[in-house]
Amino acid sequence: MQRIVASGQISYIYYRMKNSLKASLTAVFFLSLTLIFGFGKIKQVDDDRFITFTVDCKKQSAVMYWRDDQGKNFGSIGNLQSWLEKSGRKLLFAMNGGMYGPDHSPKGLFIENGLVRSPLDTSSGNGNFYIKPNGVFYITNSAAPAICDTKNFQNNDQVKYATQSGPMLLIDGAIPATFKPGSTNLNIRNGVGILPDNRVVFAISKTAVNFYDFANYFKSMGCKNALYLDGFVSRAYIPEKKWTQTDGDFGVIIAVADK
Repeated sequence: MQRIVASGQISYIYYRMKNSLKASLTAVFFLSLTLIFGFGKIKQVDDDRFITFTVDCKKQSAVMYWRDDQGKNFGSIGNLQSWLEKSGRKLLFAMNGGMYGPDHSPKGLFIENGLVRSPLDTSSGNGNFYIKPNGVFYITNSAAPAICDTKNFQNNDQVKYATQSGPMLLIDGAIPATFKPGSTNLNIRNGVGILPDNRVVFAISKTAVNFYDFANYFKSMGCKNALYLDGFVSRAYIPEKKWTQTDGDFGVIIAVADK
């Protein structure tokens, strides 16, 4: 009788252990799926040197502005904000969107509502714009964002907005070899990247940083391609993060406004 009881206890313990192991393995399995499909797409990056704004182009319109309907250059974020408010729109985000010439005309390619306002620049020269490869950030008529190096850009009449700048910060997930860790080439910098879920992330540094650290920040978020927009003149309006710079004197401005 005692042997029967002992055997039953062992069987019961074995049963509990077996089911506990199954439950643990199941929990680990579903946790893995959650990490892969839920949180694995975009890494959570904690670096208070930078401030970001993300845009889902399928849900929000990221628009590139240069001149108002009177042909006057907007120049500052504040001027654009006032112009939008006149038509009942509220500015949610704005950032200078590329380099410009002495007359504030866009440096390199600028496409606005499908019209080429400034042609693609494939020449060589001095300055950040001409650090090769430089690139193009564009949004298609079907609201698909993309970044590519200049030599690979093709205007197939499906591009709604585009701005050219340089240098590329990330190319297929790699930081260009010309950027060196610890570089003393420090400046305020702003740029744009494409996240793994195809949202667009705009970033600006709060303090002076080098190209390598700025590129690495986009890489840490999972971006495969990212483009430098500009440097010490950079400004951003991101009220949701209590960052509201409305000054500046730019060429192209990229903005998101409600309807």
